[in-house]
Amino acid sequence: MARTIQSLERAAAMLRLLAGGERRLGLSDISSSLGLAKGTAHGILRTLQQEGFVEQDVASGRYQLGAELLRLGNSYLDVHELRARALVWTDDLARSSGESVYLGVLHQQGVLIVHHVFRPDDSRQVLEVGAMQPLHSTALGKVLSAYDPVAHSEVVEVEREGFTPRTVTGLEDFEGLLDLTRARGWAADVEETWDGVASVAAPIHDRRRMPVGAVGVTGAVERVCKDGELRPEIVAAVRDCARAVSRGLGAGRF
Repeated sequence: MARTIQSLERAAAMLRLLAGGERRLGLSDISSSLGLAKGTAHGILRTLQQEGFVEQDVASGRYQLGAELLRLGNSYLDVHELRARALVWTDDLARSSGESVYLGVLHQQGVLIVHHVFRPDDSRQVLEVGAMQPLHSTALGKVLSAYDPVAHSEVVEVEREGFTPRTVTGLEDFEGLLDLTRARGWAADVEETWDGVASVAAPIHDRRRMPVGAVGVTGAVERVCKDGELRPEIVAAVRDCARAVSRGLGAGRF
């Protein structure tokens, strides 16, 4: 029988303990529950914390599961499956809105475009699958930052570049935008990333109600907006598309 690695067994047991018990546990609770010396338990916790699998509350000193586990947990969902579930709905969205449609997922510190439906006209367009967009200024990025704690931690810990005079870079103002996004269920980008371009995006969830991506419409400001505001029919169409894709992934009704 193959030998197992004791330190990995202990780390796995620690993660299961944090997942199944109270939201936060102290070092004494963890060491006694697992029958480990405090020094041993602290060493494992420190390693897990460095890797992002465990977080320590500064005020209480207690430990809880970290955001990196969310990233790993979501990895079961193949990007190709997400794209496959979205194909029909994104095509319909492009036809109904008359604009380009993008499907994006979190990748490193940005938004990776995994599907792009061209604007349904005869204009010359470039396929942007594989392109990266910023988290803090695009509608897709703001949606991911609002609903995905991994994306949120990444975007608040870096310097947010001002692409146009409209780009929100201050942390307090940016957090306010994320609060607004969660309250209304969609995010906007009106000339915050590119002059003359506006977009709206909504989150896609899986069967566990976890955020796995975002879908959005992008086009010229004069077409996507009216009287300085995003056209409500486009916002509604994007939200309907996101809900439909989410239902296809088993999320049920929102």
